[in-house]
Amino acid sequence: MRHDAKGVGQRDEAALVELADGVSAYVQPRGGWCVSNAGVLVGREAVTLIDCTATESSALRLRSAVAERTPAPVGTMVLTHHHGDHHYGAGVFGPGLTVVAHERTRETMLREGVNLPSIWPDVRWGDVRLVPPQLTFTDRMTLYVDELRVELIHLGPAHTTGDVVAWLPERRVLFTGDLTFSQSTPFCLQGSLDGTLEVLAALRELDAQVVVSGHGPVGGPEVLDANAEYLRWVRELAAEGFAAGREPLEVARGADLGAFAGLLEPERLVANLHRGYAELRGEPRGVELPLPPILKDLVAFNGGRPLSCSA
Repeated sequence: MRHDAKGVGQRDEAALVELADGVSAYVQPRGGWCVSNAGVLVGREAVTLIDCTATESSALRLRSAVAERTPAPVGTMVLTHHHGDHHYGAGVFGPGLTVVAHERTRETMLREGVNLPSIWPDVRWGDVRLVPPQLTFTDRMTLYVDELRVELIHLGPAHTTGDVVAWLPERRVLFTGDLTFSQSTPFCLQGSLDGTLEVLAALRELDAQVVVSGHGPVGGPEVLDANAEYLRWVRELAAEGFAAGREPLEVARGADLGAFAGLLEPERLVANLHRGYAELRGEPRGVELPLPPILKDLVAFNGGRPLSCSA
């Protein structure tokens, strides 16, 4: 199934969405907390993955989908950032896998370990394990899948401090990781609000026709614009609330979501406001913020209910 820049590829079950010859997105429906997408680049002798989902079972489904497409083994995996919902499943792809990521992604993975089960203990994670990157870079790196050039570009701090996009200039396909979210609320708690807006503007200059977000359906450049529109609104809310001496949770509860009311995970607004406040206080982009009180605010905004994770 092919898609132009506005194709969405929504299905009831996760599936490979063909974007160009040898280039597919593995799209998991709904795209909520820990329900992430992956990229599949098929070469003659090996496959390169871009991320690999969160749980053992979802990674096994991805592995089966790839095997139905090609007998070639998965030889390389690019990680877009350190969050485990994009790489916990790496262990199912065998010991010969070469994992590539930004150097900060490796550092943070080793420091944090497998930590998402402590936030969502009821998820059936299965046998998930850390597979740290063996190959890291600082700024840019070029991979080749046969003749296909894949430009890995570090940007930010934005979603995190180690974000990488995979840009396929000959195909005009951009895999953004969680620098963008499609039909769900953007999230910059561990990176930078201002930095994400700058990154989105830089990505717009690539002139991609197809944008594969870390979560949600495949889209086109309008996904970049939608994320930027939301984050500009958050920045305005943060500035007003900070000037008035109001706490992020209070500001979020009083906000009119308006055009953003239909986005999944609206509770992320609170976390984004915490990051906005940190930057208004003059704290460095990407500085680590205390997670437990912010998670408490997210739950409070969610009506006291635990955050829903369907991974």
